[in-house]
Amino acid sequence: MIYGLGLLFLFLLVYGPQLWVRFVMWRYSKDLDGMPGTGGELANHLVKTLNLEGVTVKEGPPGANYYSPDEKVVCLDARLYNGKSLTAVAVAAHEIGHAIQFTREEPISKLRKKYMGTALVIKKVGAVLLMISPIIFALLKIPHVLLANVAIGVLVLIASALMYLAVLPEEYDASFNKALPILESGYVPEKHMPAVRSVLKAAALTYFAAALADSIRLWRLLRYLR
Repeated sequence: MIYGLGLLFLFLLVYGPQLWVRFVMWRYSKDLDGMPGTGGELANHLVKTLNLEGVTVKEGPPGANYYSPDEKVVCLDARLYNGKSLTAVAVAAHEIGHAIQFTREEPISKLRKKYMGTALVIKKVGAVLLMISPIIFALLKIPHVLLANVAIGVLVLIASALMYLAVLPEEYDASFNKALPILESGYVPEKHMPAVRSVLKAAALTYFAAALADSIRLWRLLRYLR
């Protein structure tokens, strides 16, 4: 019983943030009749209004919501680019927040360059180690080798999550120092601002929550450890 509760607690601790992020994004994804424009229209409008020189906005595939500093592109998936929901406008403003950081060359924008590339490499290495663990065990038939490989894979994924944690100040700045004041200035009615704040918080936590949830791959290997 205690073991089961412990596993449940660990599961919620690891996967809970991503579940919360997805729930918030879904909860406020319904189009509102009173919304004056779509996420894409808002992003394009802000690029012009804020004089973000060289920045463009494009429609991307499902789940592709990001700002690319190298290409100077704000990408929003079709649901948000064409949507008039609170999620659409809040995420659009969040990504514009990143565009502001990089266009103005603010010190906080250096966090992504410093940590994100390393985090992606660590994440890929951890994923590969976890996936090949069963193969190594099948070939060598040595339990200790499997345990060591799984342990290394888990540690690598945890390190990746910590790297994303280091980037959180940049994400929160994009949401609450950039996007929130913009949306509060008349783009979203005051009655919707509590929901907008929730979406902005979810947007800021997206990468960290996803990196943390990747460690859930460990549970797929538990049957091989028996």
